[in-house]
Amino acid sequence: MKKFTIKGVLDGFRSSVPQPVKPDQEIVENLKPEHFQVKKTFRHGFPHQPTALAFDPIQRLLAIGTKSGSLRILGRPGVDAHVKHEECAAVLRLQFLINEGALVSVTEDDTLHLWNFRQKIPQVVHSLKFQRDRITCIHLPLQSKWLYIGTDRGNVHILHIETFVLSGYIINWNKAIEVSRKTHPGAVVHLSDNPLDLSKMLIGFSTGQIVLWDLKTKTVEYRCQTDDLLTSISWHHEGKQFMCSHSDGSLTTWTLRQLKPSVTFPHAKFTKDGEPERCKAIQKVEWKISRSGEAYVIFSGGLAQDTTGRTPSITVIHGKTTTVLEMEHNVVDFITLCESPWASDFQDPYAVVVLLQNDLVVIDLLTTGFPCFENPYPMDIHESPVTCCAYFADCPSDLVPAFYSVGSKSHKKTGFSEKEWPISGGEWSSSSSSYNEIILTGHADGSIKFWDASAGTLQVLYKLKTAKLFEKTKTRSIDSEEDPLAIQLIFLCPESRKLAIAGSGKHVVLFKFKRVESMSEVVTLEICLSVEPGREGDNSPDRESPATGNIVGNMESKTIEFNHPLKVKTGLQKRPAGFQATLICLTTAPPGELPENITALSLNSSYGLLAYGNESGLVIVDIVQKISLVVLNTSDLGSGDPYQRVLRSPKRQDELRRENEDKARSPSTDQVQINFAVFPDSKVDSDKFDGSFQRSRSSSMSSLENITTETISCLTFADSYTKKNDTSGMPTLWIGTSLGSVQTVIFNTPAHSERHAHPVVVSTCNGSTFKLKGCILSMSFLDCNGALIPYSYESWKDESTDGKERNKSQGKCTNSRMSPSTNTQIGGDNFEDRQFVALVSEKQARVVALPSQNCVYRQQLAETHIVIKAEVTTLKDNVCLVCYVSNGHITTYSLPSLRPLIDVDFLPLIDLSFQTTKHGIVDPMLTIWGHQLFVNGDTDQIAKTLCFSNRGHGLYLSSPMEIQKFSVSSEFCGELTEMMGDLFIGHDMPEPPKESFFKGLFGGGSRSVDREELFGESSGRASRTVAKHIPGPNEAMRERVSCATGEVNMAHQMVVERGEKLSQLEDRSARMASEAENFATSAHGLMLKYKDKKWYQL
Repeated sequence: MKKFTIKGVLDGFRSSVPQPVKPDQEIVENLKPEHFQVKKTFRHGFPHQPTALAFDPIQRLLAIGTKSGSLRILGRPGVDAHVKHEECAAVLRLQFLINEGALVSVTEDDTLHLWNFRQKIPQVVHSLKFQRDRITCIHLPLQSKWLYIGTDRGNVHILHIETFVLSGYIINWNKAIEVSRKTHPGAVVHLSDNPLDLSKMLIGFSTGQIVLWDLKTKTVEYRCQTDDLLTSISWHHEGKQFMCSHSDGSLTTWTLRQLKPSVTFPHAKFTKDGEPERCKAIQKVEWKISRSGEAYVIFSGGLAQDTTGRTPSITVIHGKTTTVLEMEHNVVDFITLCESPWASDFQDPYAVVVLLQNDLVVIDLLTTGFPCFENPYPMDIHESPVTCCAYFADCPSDLVPAFYSVGSKSHKKTGFSEKEWPISGGEWSSSSSSYNEIILTGHADGSIKFWDASAGTLQVLYKLKTAKLFEKTKTRSIDSEEDPLAIQLIFLCPESRKLAIAGSGKHVVLFKFKRVESMSEVVTLEICLSVEPGREGDNSPDRESPATGNIVGNMESKTIEFNHPLKVKTGLQKRPAGFQATLICLTTAPPGELPENITALSLNSSYGLLAYGNESGLVIVDIVQKISLVVLNTSDLGSGDPYQRVLRSPKRQDELRRENEDKARSPSTDQVQINFAVFPDSKVDSDKFDGSFQRSRSSSMSSLENITTETISCLTFADSYTKKNDTSGMPTLWIGTSLGSVQTVIFNTPAHSERHAHPVVVSTCNGSTFKLKGCILSMSFLDCNGALIPYSYESWKDESTDGKERNKSQGKCTNSRMSPSTNTQIGGDNFEDRQFVALVSEKQARVVALPSQNCVYRQQLAETHIVIKAEVTTLKDNVCLVCYVSNGHITTYSLPSLRPLIDVDFLPLIDLSFQTTKHGIVDPMLTIWGHQLFVNGDTDQIAKTLCFSNRGHGLYLSSPMEIQKFSVSSEFCGELTEMMGDLFIGHDMPEPPKESFFKGLFGGGSRSVDREELFGESSGRASRTVAKHIPGPNEAMRERVSCATGEVNMAHQMVVERGEKLSQLEDRSARMASEAENFATSAHGLMLKYKDKKWYQL
C-alpha cells in the first residue's frame, strides 16, 4: 500500500501550479546597477516663456531667464549651458559680473542668486532672500563689488557681491524726495551711475520722480519730475544728459541742472489742435554714441494705439533716419551690443539682441537696412508645434551627410547679414563623439525636421513638407481639434532610407529617399477601416458575417467628401531631392462616421510591407506592388482570443471555415488573391497570460467605451516562430492591442526576383495568443544567447548613379553576440528554443521562448501606476529594458531575465502635462492628496515625444519649445563634462578711456569713488529682518575645506616654528663646537710651549 505524507501532498499542490520554465542554459548577463546613471544631458531649443536677458560684452555670452526658473547661457554654437533654480520661481532680472565668470539672478520670490560659471556647469554660490521688500531693479557698476538693489517700497539697498552681505548704507525713499511731497514716489525702476562721476547715483521711480543722489554726502544733488509714468532711463556717455521713456509713448531728454526736458513722440501724429495722438508705452530706451559722433536711439514699443494691425516693434533712430523693425512676437527685452564696456566711452554699437516671446533676433546695426543675423542655434523647433519625435543614436554614418546635402539645396540663405554671429563666447570642440545621432520631429503643419544631434549639439539637416502632397483646404473641420496634416507617428528605416508617417488626417504616407529631384505621380489607396454597422450590437452566434470584417473591396464606388479631410494632388508632380512620396493610404469611414486616429505603424523594407492600425482594425500594404493586402477589423483579429470581448459575437466553426476560403481584394484596379485564415479557437497555456479581464489604458472606470474598445497599439515585423512545432522562422507581424493581447500574422513572400509579379500570401496564425495586463507597448526579439536580433532590411541604393538591382541584406547588430540564422532547420532530436520575445505592457513584462512558447521570465513593472514608454535598447554591447513610469521614475531591467537594475525618480509626469489635449479625469478623493489621473489620450501624446535609443540615450519634450536629452549610461554621464563647451575664457579688460588734457585741467574728467569706504564696515550692517542669507549647495563643503585648510595651516605653522627652533639649536651647537675647537688649539699650543722646560724655568 502506497504511503501518503504531508510532504507528498504539498509537492502535489506545487506541481499542479504552472511554474515559469527556465532556459536549459543560463545566459550570462553583464549589465549591473553600477553601469546605469540617469542624468539630464543637453537641452536644445528656444527657452520657454522667457522673462529676462543679459549680455557680457567681454566674454560675449548671453543669458536668458524664464518663467519656470530656468537659466540658459549661450555662446558660440556648441556652448550652451542650462541650469534651473531650485524653487522654480520666475527669473525677473539678470546681471553679469562682466569678465568675472559670474552672474546675478533675481527671481520672483525676491531672492538674489550668485552663479559661478567658471566651470562648465554653473553653480549657485550665494543666495539672499528679501523678507519684506520686493526687488524691482538691480545695477552693478563695472568692476565694482557692490550691487545696488531697488525695491517696490522705493528704498535702495547695497550688497557686497562676494560675501552676499547687505551694507548698512541704505537710501530711503523719504530722503530722496522733496520735503513738500506728500505721496510715495513708487517703486524703483532704474539705478545707474553717472558715467563721469561714480559718486553720483541716478534713481528713477515709477511715478516719474528722478533723483541724482550723492553717495558721499548722502544728499540729493538734482531732482526732477516727469509728466508721465517712467519705464526706463539711459545716460549719454558724457554724463551731462540722460533720456527717459514713458508709458504715453514719449521720450524726454533731460540736461542736469535744468528743470524742463526736451519731449518727443517718435511715432505720434499731431492733430489739428496740435496735440499728439495716443501711443503705446515705450518699455525701454537705450542711447548709444558711436566714435564718429553718430547717435543711436533704440527703443521698443511707442507705436500709435489707434492703428490696427500694428505688430510689436523695435525702432532705431540713427541720425535723422527712423527705422521701424516689426517683430513676429511680443518683445520681452532687448540689449544693444557695444564694442566698449565703459559707460564714459564712445560705445560703438554694432548689434541689438532682441528677446521675443517665441524667438531670439539679433539685428546688425552696421549694415544698411539693419538686416538680422542668421541664428545658428536650434531656436525654431517650435516653428510649428511638435507632435511626435523619433531618436536614432549610433545610426549609419552616411545618413547625416545625405540629409545635409539635400537640405542645403532647399535651404537658401537670403536677407541675412554677412557678418559673423556676435554671441561668440566660450570654446567647444566637436571631436568628442564617435557616433552619429539623428532626431526626427513631426509637427502640426505636416512637416518633419531632421536634426543632427551628435556631440551634444542640434543642427537642422533637412525639412520635409508633407503638405505639398495634398491640395489646400479652404475650410477646416469644426469637429477636428487638430490640423489634419499633423504628424502623429514616424517610422524610419535608416538602412533602406524608407520613411513612413501617419497623420491626424487618418492618412499614411510612404517616402523613399532620392538624391536628385524627379517627376512622379504618387499612388493613392483609399481604405475603409471601421466596425461594420450592427456588428457590435448583434449577439446572435448564427449571424452571417464577412470573413475579415472589412476585406478590401473595389473602391470604385461613390466618394464621400465628408470622410476625406485630405485630397491628394493628382498627376505628375515635381519632387525635390530627399524623401519623395511613393504611396499614400487614406483611411475612410462609412457615411456619418469619422475614421479613428492611427495608433500603430510599422515598416519592413526587406518584406516590402507596411502595416498600421487604429481602434477599428489593422491594414497591411504591399509597398512593392502598391496594393492593400489585408484590412481586418479588431473584432475579427481577436476571434481566436480566448478572452471574450464585451459586445462581440463569437463565431461558429463553420463560419471560420467559410472565412478561410474568402479572398481579399485590393482597392486598386489589380486584384491579388491571398489565403487568409482568421484565428481559430485554440488552447492557451495558463503560464502565458492572466485569466482576469484587463481593462483599457484609461485610468477612469467611468466610461464603458474606454473599457470595451480595443485598439492596435504596437506592430512589429520579425522573422520568428508562431507555432510550437515550427522548425524554421518565417516572416511575421506581431500585433499588440490596448487590452494586452498579442497575436501574429504570417507572410509567405515570393523570391526577390519574383517580388513584383507574384503576390504576398498572408494568413493569420493558428498558434497561441499571449495575454498581458495593460496596453502592449513594445515587442522585441532576442536570440538564444540573449542578444537583440537585428531586423531584416533592404539596403539603400542610389538609383541616380546605378541601375543595378539592389541586394537584400540582413541588418547588422551592434551586439557582439550574433544570433544564429532564424531559417535554420531544427531536427526532431535536437529540438530547442531559438528565440526569445520580450513582451512589454503598461503593467508587466514577459519573456517567452520560441518556438516552445514557454514563459521563461516575467516581471511586474508597475502596481498602482502604468508604464508610459518602454523600449529594449543596447548598452555596453548588452541588452536591457528601459521604462518610464507614470510616477516619474525610470526603471531598467536586464534581459532576458528581467532582473531589476535601477529605479530612479527622474521626471514627474506633471512636468509633461503641457502636451495633454484633455483635462484629465480627476477623482475628488485623490485631489485631496494632490494626485491627478490622466486619461489614455494624454499619456499617449506624452509617449509620442518621449524616446529611448541605443547606448542609453533618450529625450523628451521639456516644453513646447525645447528638447531635453538624457542618458541612463553611467559611462556617458562620466564623459558628459568633457563634451560640454567651456563658458568662461580668460580675457583682458580693455583700458578705460583716457581723459583729455583740458577735461583734466578744468575738472571735467571722470571721478572715482571708494565704495569700500562708503559701504564697508564703517557703514555698519543692515537689519536682519531685511533679508535672509541662504547658504549655497557647496557652502558646507567650503566650510569643511576652510576648516581643514586652517588645520593644515596651523600644522604647517607648527612645523615651521619647530624647524626654526631646530635651526637655532643647530647654530648654537655649531658655535659651541667652534669654540671648543679653538680652546683645544690654544691648549695644545700652550702645552707645546711648556713641554721641554724645567720647572725652575717657568
